[in-house]
Amino acid sequence: MELGIGALLSIALGVGLAAATGFRVFLPLLIAAIAARSGVLPLTDGFAWLASTPALLTLGTAAVLETLAYYVPGVDHALDVLASPAALAAGVIASAAVMADVPPAVMWPVAIIAGGGIAGLTKGSAAVVRAKTGLATGGLGNPVVSTVETISATGLSLLAIALPLVCLVAVVALLVWATRKAGRLMFGRRRAPGEANRSQ
Repeated sequence: MELGIGALLSIALGVGLAAATGFRVFLPLLIAAIAARSGVLPLTDGFAWLASTPALLTLGTAAVLETLAYYVPGVDHALDVLASPAALAAGVIASAAVMADVPPAVMWPVAIIAGGGIAGLTKGSAAVVRAKTGLATGGLGNPVVSTVETISATGLSLLAIALPLVCLVAVVALLVWATRKAGRLMFGRRRAPGEANRSQ
């Protein structure tokens, strides 16, 4: 089955929004819903409810509460644990909702594997960075991390809608950087072979 350029753009859009849900669960869905309500973003059959007034109100309230909660010490770490499965589900929904040009036989596997998977990777990397930053700064650096996450979720969502292919490249670059950063934070910098001897 060959996919046209429209389908590839839809997939890139879905992957970009899914990655954004790893930073904030509800904010990317809210941005996609507003874009759909404005007629900028077509939705997949079965996801028209996302642009409804009740959905917009619910997503708007949830997005504000989630964003503010990440600035409360202790609550932010609890949210990282609770939001991990929610981010996977949001990644699947966000990607599936916007793949309007993709056949259902392709859309669902891509949404589940790529959308959910990328949302999980983004969430996991962000959680590791937050945990290590909290330990290193006694929690003082967590508001900065929260702000960066909110900006990242907003920026990725808008970029995915405006320039899906550029967003896809940005997501890949972001995941490579985040994976390396998380690895360094978890396991520390590896010493060169002669460095250990010199330190003794």
